[in-house]
Amino acid sequence: MKRLLRLLLSALLLLIVTLILRTLFFTSRQLTNVPPAPAVAVSDSAVTRLAQALRIRTVSYADYSLTDTTQFDQFVRFLERSYPLVHSRLKRETFNQYGLLYQWPGRNPTLKPVLLMGHYDVVPVIQGTERMWKRPPFAGLIENGYIYGRGTLDDKTTVLGILEATEFLLQSGFQPERTIYLAFGQDEEASGNRGARTIANALKSRNITFDYVLDEGGTIKTDGMPGLTRPVALVGIAEKGYVSLELSAVGQGGHSSMPPPRTSIGLVADAVATLEKHPFPARLDAGANHLFSYIGPEMPFGQRLVFANRWLFSPIVKNILAGANSSNAMIRTTTAPTIFQAGVKDNVLPIDAKAILNFRILPGETPTSVIERVREVIDNEAITVTEFGQFSSSPSPLSDPNAPAFQRLHQTIRSVFPEVIVAPYLMLGATDARYFTGLSPNVYRFLPTRLNDEEIKSIHGTNERISISDYKKIIQFYATLIRNS
Repeated sequence: MKRLLRLLLSALLLLIVTLILRTLFFTSRQLTNVPPAPAVAVSDSAVTRLAQALRIRTVSYADYSLTDTTQFDQFVRFLERSYPLVHSRLKRETFNQYGLLYQWPGRNPTLKPVLLMGHYDVVPVIQGTERMWKRPPFAGLIENGYIYGRGTLDDKTTVLGILEATEFLLQSGFQPERTIYLAFGQDEEASGNRGARTIANALKSRNITFDYVLDEGGTIKTDGMPGLTRPVALVGIAEKGYVSLELSAVGQGGHSSMPPPRTSIGLVADAVATLEKHPFPARLDAGANHLFSYIGPEMPFGQRLVFANRWLFSPIVKNILAGANSSNAMIRTTTAPTIFQAGVKDNVLPIDAKAILNFRILPGETPTSVIERVREVIDNEAITVTEFGQFSSSPSPLSDPNAPAFQRLHQTIRSVFPEVIVAPYLMLGATDARYFTGLSPNVYRFLPTRLNDEEIKSIHGTNERISISDYKKIIQFYATLIRNS
């Protein structure tokens, strides 16, 4: 018995020593001694140009016939007037009339080019919510240090920020070492088929590959993350996949005074409830491990010990992350019922009932594997499961945060925002960047602006705005990144 106790104590001591040693060697990955970014003289006219761009209602719809193309014509002409050096010195091509691709030749043609991306279409303002906006969504007002309007965060700020930086560098006589491509899509909010996808296919046909690609994506989260007090710059190194499924059932119909034991509505509702009760399993691979490797070393010792030893504490980590919607979505394929359709009259049993569920797919799974699991979990032949809509996508490949291209991006962020912690993470939403994953192993998603949780809600929501100081930082960021590239 004593020998057994000694063995247990020895094993416990070995475990404690192992945990502590792993924690001590779990050191910071943040770049240090990064010189501050060169100043960029951003005039008030740059702010005015953004405000003018917001007044052009480039709203895109999945049904292209609803799109007011005159607004897109107006926007393209606006860019031509606003950035004369860009349009006189860079080669420009158009795709499906409104997709824009610029080429800025570099001094060294042997170096792989880079691609900076954005989109200038915006989502519509939901009918009936106009009164909830403190400033009209398409007025482009500048008040109290802020620029207000749809597109200030998603994503005209990126497009104009890149063009402002390029125009500034051209005025100073700068020529990049490597060729810079700029791609601006016109329908990212409607799947990107006419814009980014067409541009990517054209570049692929020309056998053009890139050192790295940078699109919109993660932001600088100013209210930090659990265990961190400093802002965190979240750089997307992958994005989740997407598929929507229709669950349908056929019942007897008839008068509501004589219902059968199982109605079509009941069958579909039961299937939806079953899927919600049996979520997809949580996993700490994909982008989560990379995120923890960057933020874990910046935490207090107790939390650092947990993240340094995920091999032991992964059940605890999963349980903590599952407690919040945003972090739960990082570790599993999510299930979201979004539409339910059945019945037309309160005293008539509907024959047909259907529900639409949207799934955001974790790397390692596919739309096909999602469909298979949904059928397996429901396990009811009375429920028909079919893919809904015209769009689905597998998760994008993971880009390596240890690649030199990521380190260059890391350095640029730290030079413009020295107070932040830089961390790679998995994007929960979809971007145009997914079409370019075959053109570079390094595809990143980052919007260089500071937002808290409340401000993030304004993206696709109400009262979208950006501070003038943050917009000037965006321009400085892109100018610095181009120099660093």
